[in-house]
Amino acid sequence: MRLPALIVALTAMLTLPAIGQSHRAGEFDYYVMALSWSPSWCRSAGDQREATQCDAGRKVDFVLHGLWPQYEDGWPENCRTSERDPSRRDSQAMEDIMGSGGLAWYQWQKHGRCSGLSASGYYAASREAFNSITLPEYFVDLDKDISIPPELIEQAFIEYNPDLTADGITVTCRNEDLQEVRICLTRDLEPRECGQDVRTDCSRDAVIMEKVR
Repeated sequence: MRLPALIVALTAMLTLPAIGQSHRAGEFDYYVMALSWSPSWCRSAGDQREATQCDAGRKVDFVLHGLWPQYEDGWPENCRTSERDPSRRDSQAMEDIMGSGGLAWYQWQKHGRCSGLSASGYYAASREAFNSITLPEYFVDLDKDISIPPELIEQAFIEYNPDLTADGITVTCRNEDLQEVRICLTRDLEPRECGQDVRTDCSRDAVIMEKVR
């Protein structure tokens, strides 16, 4: 290749977007709040990790898996941000709703940095979002394993949270177990419809909700 042609080719390459370039913090459309059914997670992973949220007598049901910035199609993650990481103490303070400080830290790293908020602001928004939802009393202190259609779980959440709609909530499963209830929220943490890529519900006729411990 002659030198001028090589220079032109290199110049063109340098003007292309970098593959895997980080998403920009604060540039997203809405949030997905994921509420995980703790007994299912404990059986599949938490027991092996000796997670304290899985200890007998803790009575842990739904916990906040995360508050995820979302595009109308797709999502950002691992964004670059000038905000400082949270302290271990701040992360540990989220244990009451997230099960562990380690999960809170991980969620900040992967999703919180994309919110454009400070670490304390992201944790505060996560807590506000979690507290904005009333958990159906049917599932609080569940004292026996039940088999239940995913649509009934969805309907129960809508019954207790009238601002929710069927297109604003998704129930997911892993094998036969209930995995999560995911609720879509505006950037101001108000209920809204989910993007099409978030609306896929569990396709099973019924899922197992294991009793709380």
